Amino acid sequence: MSENKFQIGSEVFAKVNPDLKLTIRQYLKRIYYCTINSNPSHKDLVYFERELIPVTIR
Repeated sequence: MSENKFQIGSEVFAKVNPDLKLTIRQYLKRIYYCTINSNPSHKDLVYFERELIPVTIR
């Protein structure tokens, strides 16, 4: 059983900035490390699961 809701490689949005698309790079100790899709060389952003929203396909 996996304890994380989002899999590595999943695209998500942060609740604080829903216009910025992120990709889950790593999951360690209940913390998600995300890269910015439009700027992958930028430093990773760190979020808890409750701070993320999945990207819905329309």
